[in-house]
Amino acid sequence: MAVVIAIDAGTTGVRAFAVNEASVPVASSYREFPQYFPQPGWVEHDANEIWATTLHVLGEVVAALDAAGETVAAIGITNQRETVVVWDRTTGSPLHRAIVWQDRRTAARCDALKTAGHEPLIRRSTGLVLDPYFSGTKLAWLLNDGDVTDSPDLAFGTVDTWILWNLTGGVRGGVHATDPTNASRTMLYDIGGMRWSPELCELIGVPMACLPEVVPSSGRAGVTTPDCAAGLRVAVSGIAGDQQAALFGQACFNTGMTKNTYGTGSFVLTNVGATLPTVVDGLLNTVAWQLADGSVTYAMEGAIFVTGAGVQWLRDGIGIIDAASEVGPLAASIADANGVFCVPAFTGLGSPYWDPYARGTIVGITRGTSRAHIARAVVEAMAYQTRDVIDAITEASGTPLLELRVDGGASVMDMMCQFQADLCGVTVRRTAVQETTALGAAFLAGIAEGVWDSPEAAAAAWRSDASFAPTMSDDERNAKYAEWQRAVERSRAWAH
Repeated sequence: MAVVIAIDAGTTGVRAFAVNEASVPVASSYREFPQYFPQPGWVEHDANEIWATTLHVLGEVVAALDAAGETVAAIGITNQRETVVVWDRTTGSPLHRAIVWQDRRTAARCDALKTAGHEPLIRRSTGLVLDPYFSGTKLAWLLNDGDVTDSPDLAFGTVDTWILWNLTGGVRGGVHATDPTNASRTMLYDIGGMRWSPELCELIGVPMACLPEVVPSSGRAGVTTPDCAAGLRVAVSGIAGDQQAALFGQACFNTGMTKNTYGTGSFVLTNVGATLPTVVDGLLNTVAWQLADGSVTYAMEGAIFVTGAGVQWLRDGIGIIDAASEVGPLAASIADANGVFCVPAFTGLGSPYWDPYARGTIVGITRGTSRAHIARAVVEAMAYQTRDVIDAITEASGTPLLELRVDGGASVMDMMCQFQADLCGVTVRRTAVQETTALGAAFLAGIAEGVWDSPEAAAAAWRSDASFAPTMSDDERNAKYAEWQRAVERSRAWAH
């Protein structure tokens, strides 16, 4: 059977993940890489460390497949979105640390663009809001404040672009390309016209010559160079930002289908079909995927900046837990958070608030508050923030949510899934294959290379491993949610 490998380059680590023709995972390897926080609100990665980590996990999966006698048909790439990498095409060296999607250093620049009246153009063209989350102002910062010089050798990319360029030879003719799902997150791409926007590039201060070519999410982008790809010479035929890849991997092919991925942040996406909807306050329009035939599917998205990162903070920041796996049992050891709410606005608030000046708060603490209450409040915040977004999407679309498909690290917690179902009043279905982001990238690549005939054929094996039906009364869920909204108000505009 042919095997497809997905490279899932996330915010805290890289996974290589192999799936066979039956859509069954057959090998996986994961390794974390360092995070850098040079100033409050700044988050950076070393692009060379991301690439070295990619090679390590790819090598481990290729070795496992070789030992099993498996043949690799294609590679797909999925990635943390909005993170900015700049490098020299001649030397292959990064010109600055990568500026991560969580980074808030360009908040003042975004404010200035808003004050000058440019947000309506950006909203209309890109589907995005004017926020430092997105790539455009990060790239402009590098050129103006980060000592990066515009030259013919300057290459910009999101993380998928950096990995593709290296896999396909780097300085020896590497492919400099991205796909529309990633391009649509830069604030430089016209998602209606499906092209880079000269007007937006000029407005934000980005030279178009440094931008990558945009190729379909499913289609051959290039071929790997063996000494840059753990010995493989194989087509790279799938590229998608992590959340769009998860939507694809969750088999949300019909209009109205919705998923949430609980990763470092959480991202609720609803398939809205082939027609680009009107922008709605608090939500994003984005490209869900483009297939090789040129057909485009759009999504409506709510972006939550901190969910799993809150668990990391419990572990690394305040030492309440020693390992991330401890948070679920600790949170489930008590019946409720006893009135404690944590708003994890460590890097501002995303949808539907879009407040870069919000900061984290914990409210409701009493003398009886324990580490378990704090842990549970952090876990419950994942569900509360998800309801914030789902309420906004259902109001905008006029279509009630029928079920929510969930994946990602935190979705393994039954307590969190049940609380999510209770809070939203709908059934939550957890996928049997947790790595749906990687699975979506593998599907996109495999469809392009004929491993599967269609998206439906690839996802025919989709199944849930558990369903959680709501048990909470309307009065109780609404009372809890009202308390959450009070807590959010305490965090708003704190750093302004």
